[in-house]
Amino acid sequence: MLLSDLFQVPNLQTGKMEPIITALTEEEEEMFRNMMRRLRTIANRATEKNVRVMIDAEQTYFQPAISRITMELMRKYNREKAIIFNTYQCYLKRADMNVLLDLEQAERQNFYFGAKLVRGAYLEQERMRAATVGYDDPTLPSYESTNFIYERTLTECLRTIKRRGGQKVAVMVASHNEDTVRFTVNKMKELGLGPKDRVVCFGQLLGMCDQVSFPLGQAGYSVYKYVPYGPVEEVLPYLSRRAQENSGILKKVRKERRLLWKELKRRILKGQLFYTPKGNYEPV
Repeated sequence: MLLSDLFQVPNLQTGKMEPIITALTEEEEEMFRNMMRRLRTIANRATEKNVRVMIDAEQTYFQPAISRITMELMRKYNREKAIIFNTYQCYLKRADMNVLLDLEQAERQNFYFGAKLVRGAYLEQERMRAATVGYDDPTLPSYESTNFIYERTLTECLRTIKRRGGQKVAVMVASHNEDTVRFTVNKMKELGLGPKDRVVCFGQLLGMCDQVSFPLGQAGYSVYKYVPYGPVEEVLPYLSRRAQENSGILKKVRKERRLLWKELKRRILKGQLFYTPKGNYEPV
């Protein structure tokens, strides 16, 4: 598959499909074919092992291409279950509309849809580039408006899950925000969706928000603690962006430390230093 074959739009005069990109060299086309070959290798292996692949989001000036490729991978590999997930950054003004369009495409073309919802990590870069180049800022004006779009997007996904039934739509709530987790659990209960439906999971960084992750797991929800892996010079910028998007991170760390001390004292006083909590649930 050539890049020019993948990114096409209809010519309004002739009605024929024409490539958006025509200026790529043969070497660049070969690089694209190599990339698609690697992606197919990963997707095939994930399908064999029954694990999910969540393709991350980047800046808006890259994202349309990433989303286009991801939706093509969904269309090919998400035939029996959600293997490929796309990531949606809810600090963008068009985040909810993009999710709605992709949900509609998945339903129309009859494949399983996977969405990972995040707030976003490139706020300063997006605003700086918009101001420098001279186009409208693609990001929302405030943290509160981002929360509103996140919850609205999540609600639409959950309603679609309820309407379509089965596991045609799967969502990962990738958030360290306790209010967001609480909102998700309450909305699931409101719509009659439970942990064992296996349609919603939660994700947090290893070492962050354990006081949220553990109770969710004990209640039967699917919770993933993810670990950034790679060279230090590449992992540190990623972690710094996580710290920036979680503006109250220091406050959360203090809270976690307080809870850890409280639990340690409880175990010492109760003689339960080596204690494994057991929830009344079946792991999902």
